[in-house]
Amino acid sequence: MKKNKKKILKKNKKRGRPKIKKLEKGSNLGKVGSTEKNLKWNEQKVEIKKIKKQPAEKRIFNIKDYVVYPKHGVGKIVGVEKAVIGNIEIQFYKVFIEKEKLTLSIPLNQQSHLRPVSSLHQINKAISILKSKPKIKRTMWSRRAQEYEQKINSGKIYELAEVVRDLNKNSDMSADQSYSERQLFEKAYERLISETEVVLKSGYEVAQKKIDKALNRNQNVE
Repeated sequence: MKKNKKKILKKNKKRGRPKIKKLEKGSNLGKVGSTEKNLKWNEQKVEIKKIKKQPAEKRIFNIKDYVVYPKHGVGKIVGVEKAVIGNIEIQFYKVFIEKEKLTLSIPLNQQSHLRPVSSLHQINKAISILKSKPKIKRTMWSRRAQEYEQKINSGKIYELAEVVRDLNKNSDMSADQSYSERQLFEKAYERLISETEVVLKSGYEVAQKKIDKALNRNQNVE
């Protein structure tokens, strides 16, 4: 009887013991611990963004050079600077437009939009255009105004001279010109004087007198 009791007790003890499985190599618990360590390590890392440089393009112009930007006229290069835009390092010209008191930033890869100021020969040819007979098309003013605007914004000195010649009034401008005609004339007229002034290395008044003489304008009229 005693032996039977001992056997029963041993069986009950065995049944009451919780079975503990040994962790196998490469188990999921081991992986969780390693991933937590990796996450902490990644959090400590600082992400370094590489700054790409704009494709190199040789500079055509230098600081203090005068250039013509078609939509604004004559300007002076006052500096060459760098800036990072969208992780790309861009080099650009700083162009100061005296007439508009405006500074433009022109990227080097867009320097083809700029042109050098005209030569003395080109200015003289432009003045000869001013002396020639106006060529006014018999079309609606809205269409002609669009053509004049395109010529002004082309940045071409001869086309600018053609607009000045065609819209010029020798005496009282306000009597025969509409507001839009006057606006276009003054825009082209001022740009032509500005470029002539730079090329001749003269003051504004000297350049204006030269243009007015070619146009046969009454210089006393404001």
